[in-house]
Amino acid sequence: MDHRREPADGNELGEFLRTRRAGLDPRRAGLPHHGGLRRVPGLRREELAQLAHVSFDYVVRLEQGRTRRVSRAVLDALADALQMTPDERTYLFGLADISPHRAARAPGLPDVAPRLRQLLDDMHDVPAMIIHRRMDVLAWNRGAAALLTDFGALPPARRNIIRLTFLDDAFRSLYVEWPAVARECVAVLRMESGRHPGDPDLNALIAELNERSADFRTWWAGYHVAGARQLTKLLRHPTAGDLTVDVQQLSVDTHADQLLAAYTAHDAKSRDALGFLLRWSGGARRTPARRFAAPDPDGNTAPGGR
Repeated sequence: MDHRREPADGNELGEFLRTRRAGLDPRRAGLPHHGGLRRVPGLRREELAQLAHVSFDYVVRLEQGRTRRVSRAVLDALADALQMTPDERTYLFGLADISPHRAARAPGLPDVAPRLRQLLDDMHDVPAMIIHRRMDVLAWNRGAAALLTDFGALPPARRNIIRLTFLDDAFRSLYVEWPAVARECVAVLRMESGRHPGDPDLNALIAELNERSADFRTWWAGYHVAGARQLTKLLRHPTAGDLTVDVQQLSVDTHADQLLAAYTAHDAKSRDALGFLLRWSGGARRTPARRFAAPDPDGNTAPGGR
């Protein structure tokens, strides 16, 4: 396993600032171009300090992890200077622990409320599932199983959308534009790691993907972050053929760590293909959610799972 890309001392805040600084074109930041080649990509530390109105030494100490004392005003100034997206700004504030502290959650997954299961039952024409914030699949209807994979045939510990995207060849082959989909997964996972740094299941997933996927290691080191949003994906389905789906990810007000993910056809051709697939699969039917149990080395679920 290559550990060189991940900060060994836990200096996530400094590394994130460094990568964002290196990725920003000085001309986009409004700095004059004097010609010639620059020795470093992106902004220099002194240029970031100038744009954020802080001292050069303070930027150095932040990036090297020699200080964790940073105010909200300074974070705002750094985020503005680095032209961070709203998701990147949220991630930065989470790393600095400026937002209210969240206690680490116990391992395992929550149950799905009966009314949410009933909602899946009633979504006959829409593949849908309830997912955890780590992208663990908690419950699904038959449409989701027909469109994506037979979740019921997988051990509970393997029912994770990001894990499947990187480590399951059949699941990976569904995506016509796999690199874009996979990078979006990494960005979502990076955001969650900033919000919940003490989550043992999340950290175990990241460690496994770092160990088993070179693509994941490369993209994880880029520190791109993104929250849940509407996505459009091109699929090449073995039964339905090519189709384009919009993925709606809706928050569940009564369960903060759960999302309802629904897949709808993007165009008329895709609507016909999706309709054929749902008829072929016999319509939507909910499969009960299960709580994760610790897998043995072969990936089988130990007694105690549900």
